Amino acid sequence: MLPAMAKFRFSFIFLLFIVIKCESVNVDTISSDIRFKNVDRTIDISSQLVKISSKLTLENTGGTPVKNFLIAVESAAKNNVAFVGAKDSNNKDLRLVETTVSGYDYVRFWRVELKDALNAGATSLVTVESVFTKALLPFPTAITQQEDQLVKYIGNLYTYTPYYVTSQKTNVILNTKSVETFTKVKPYTQQDGGFQYGPYPAVKPFSEKELVIHYKNNSPFLTVTRIERLIEVSHWGNIAVEEVVEIEHSGAKLKGPFSRYDYQQDHHSGPASVRSYKTLLPASASDVYYRDTNGNISTSNMKVKKDSVELDLRPRYPLFGGWRTHYTLGYNVPSYEYLYQSGNDYLLKMRVVDHIFDDMQVDEVVTKIILPEGSTSVKVNLPYPVTRLPDSLHYTYLDTKGRPVISFTKKNIVENHIQDFQLRYTFPRLLMLQEPLLVVGFLYALFLCVIIYVRLDFSIHKAEHHHKD
Repeated sequence: MLPAMAKFRFSFIFLLFIVIKCESVNVDTISSDIRFKNVDRTIDISSQLVKISSKLTLENTGGTPVKNFLIAVESAAKNNVAFVGAKDSNNKDLRLVETTVSGYDYVRFWRVELKDALNAGATSLVTVESVFTKALLPFPTAITQQEDQLVKYIGNLYTYTPYYVTSQKTNVILNTKSVETFTKVKPYTQQDGGFQYGPYPAVKPFSEKELVIHYKNNSPFLTVTRIERLIEVSHWGNIAVEEVVEIEHSGAKLKGPFSRYDYQQDHHSGPASVRSYKTLLPASASDVYYRDTNGNISTSNMKVKKDSVELDLRPRYPLFGGWRTHYTLGYNVPSYEYLYQSGNDYLLKMRVVDHIFDDMQVDEVVTKIILPEGSTSVKVNLPYPVTRLPDSLHYTYLDTKGRPVISFTKKNIVENHIQDFQLRYTFPRLLMLQEPLLVVGFLYALFLCVIIYVRLDFSIHKAEHHHKD
């Protein structure tokens, strides 16, 4: 009897696990009622990122209203996707949820939730934006100091979608007229700084045709391999921010020796190298410092603007392909701009990651928030999925229990991820007196010890006094 009961319990637990597992994964189906009446796509490969913007005209050919549709990325590019977003005809953001479709495990899907259901026979305009990192390949992979950098873009001539497309065209934006080779599929036209492909009629679902463009691209190919962002919150009116940044030039590697003399004498020497870049800080940033392992780096300029502080960061040496640098950037901002209070409850609103340079790509960011000692009931609301790291404690002057540290990490970051997180916590206001009372108590004990030491006589015998006759 017991073995049968144990077997029944095991089967029940196993089935329950399968049900929970299936519910935790989004699974969708491809609707045959949806088609794209028109697709107008723009591929921007003028920087180190690949930015694709597609204007989709949805058409509901079925008999019932449609509340959502799917967008897809082919297997060749799915690991390079950093950001995907969608907006309606009123430029309002639409909700996206990553999902799966049975039988298409090699494809990445997102479900786009429409604000208003699309009725039968109606059309709707949706703009989908996507950003891809490390999708431009240096070719050749190594160049000399005097050579320009050539890169290859390998993509899809058609919009990769699970739906039938009535008509579509593609515009490719470059930053140069110097093009080595490109895909020629009629109809197409070559313009100054770009190409136009199409329109192509009657494109079937999941259609693929290789689009290759080999061209000159001397844009800064900088990759932040890792950034650790530390935010220390103080209820005494200040928030300290410090970033430890590791950067690598991810373009074509330098072939042969580097001549400092030629680099300084000839302004056109090293066209693919990076001499400096601009970092934007909050407009209220103060006490800015910029240093590496050797100390402060003085070759930088700071310009205060209306809505930001612009830093022109110049490393100690120019960055060529394969070269790296490491530095620390820190500043202070007033807490009243980012910290909101309601009784003993506080709300902190700051950015997950800040602007490092234009068209940035970040392999990994680790954000740490140090809260005041005694903070409890911490809740974090993030604008996109991240990996939450274990909480820890940070000890500094006059701390007794330690300050709680909330940490999370995110990989494959671009400028679209510069968004605010919200962190709520509870902090009794009386605890603000803890540090002043500790200082007062320490000084009181110190003075008391001095008084006792001066007033009391700790000698074993009294000193002898000699009197004159």
